[in-house]
Amino acid sequence: MASNTRVFLLGLDCAPPELIFDRMRDRLPNLRRLMDNGIWGNLTSCIPPITVPAWMVGMTGKDPGELGIYGFRNRKDHSYDGLAFATSGAVREPKVWDYLGQAGKKVIVAAVPPSYPPRPVNGYMLGCFLTPGTQAKYTYPESLKGEIEALVGEYQFDVANFRTDDKQYIVDKVYAMTEKRFKVFEYLATQKEWDFFAAHEIGLDRMHHGFWQDYEPSHPKYRPGNPNERFIPEYYEYVDGLIGKLLARLPDNTIVLTMSDHGIKNMVGGICINEWLIQNGYLTLKEQPTAPATKFDPALVDWSKTIAWGDGGYYGRLFMNVQGREPQGVIPAADYEKVRNEIMAGLCAITDPDGHNIGTKVYKPEQVYRVARNVPPDLIVYFGDLDWRSVGSVGYDSIYTFENDTGADDANHAEDGIFILTDPRSSARGRREGYQIRDVAPTILSLFNYPIPSDMRGRAIG
Repeated sequence: MASNTRVFLLGLDCAPPELIFDRMRDRLPNLRRLMDNGIWGNLTSCIPPITVPAWMVGMTGKDPGELGIYGFRNRKDHSYDGLAFATSGAVREPKVWDYLGQAGKKVIVAAVPPSYPPRPVNGYMLGCFLTPGTQAKYTYPESLKGEIEALVGEYQFDVANFRTDDKQYIVDKVYAMTEKRFKVFEYLATQKEWDFFAAHEIGLDRMHHGFWQDYEPSHPKYRPGNPNERFIPEYYEYVDGLIGKLLARLPDNTIVLTMSDHGIKNMVGGICINEWLIQNGYLTLKEQPTAPATKFDPALVDWSKTIAWGDGGYYGRLFMNVQGREPQGVIPAADYEKVRNEIMAGLCAITDPDGHNIGTKVYKPEQVYRVARNVPPDLIVYFGDLDWRSVGSVGYDSIYTFENDTGADDANHAEDGIFILTDPRSSARGRREGYQIRDVAPTILSLFNYPIPSDMRGRAIG
């Protein structure tokens, strides 16, 4: 392994190529300098393009099926209410910092999700936005917590309740969070020993979800000249300034890899997945809810008459009620594939309110993953190719809604994020095509001349 290599991974959650590389490029001098001195391009996310599991796909080189993590919440068994949040303990595959740490390299992992609870590493770890609060043990070693609080006071992991109509609240909380986060990054980078440093900032994601319709002219709800239009570009400029200050404090000849886990796109509306299943005879409730946007609850369902149910989110997850698998399964195992194909065809045929097909994509886990560990969804659904959110609530009189059931939200996730690889040792420059988020792990290991494990997916960026 290279003895004097240092790699700094800067993770900008949700940074989209069309802003970083095009529209905002001239307003971001520090990111532009990284591009001018390196190679860069789109970084296609995993299926699904969600923060969890995408960051771990990048850090392990394994797909979500191999990780057995399909979103923030996952079925822990085949019961109807057995959901569990993905934590750091759910990631059983070795991360790049595990390989490097075992080889004697010092590592710092700052807020890369999921990193709560923090795990022992050969260095330091700071919990991610899934940390429940500052009362928790959110650092490894525990003594680091006291150093952070002496530096910034109460550390801020995320913006609580960021899906709100109180836009000034979002701005204030995001800026406060980002200021503290970069102050911690700079402290760790200058006061601790490290060979590999991975840092994650989620502020861009929160600003996009809060202000995308105010900023993006193609959004159906965009109003030219609205007073909130400035918030996204001003925040980008603010973050770029913090990046410049941080980069100036890194040791000479540090290799910098900037990346995001996915991009951002307009959210046209929501498709009520469980309402669609009800209307098409696949899901039966014991009684009709008295209020719209009633949270889906397994207790509402007549399982003896239910073939399938769904989960909401930026993409849809559909689960089937199979005999011998679910407690009250009704689908004979021999009919599983026939019924699944029937539902898949129906979902792909969904139109908008004007009768135009919205272009839904539906995936079978075994077709997109090498293996599908733990309890995967039976179908993974991109309504309108992610132009429409999956809404899990019930009680609507339509499969369409233009109000998000989990709070105000302007945007969905796009499949392409970014990478910028700036290596002072290399003369390579310019745009590169065809890379995926799973390529990040072999890239990092290759920068250290560490042998890439044979079961690691992807290829080194270069």
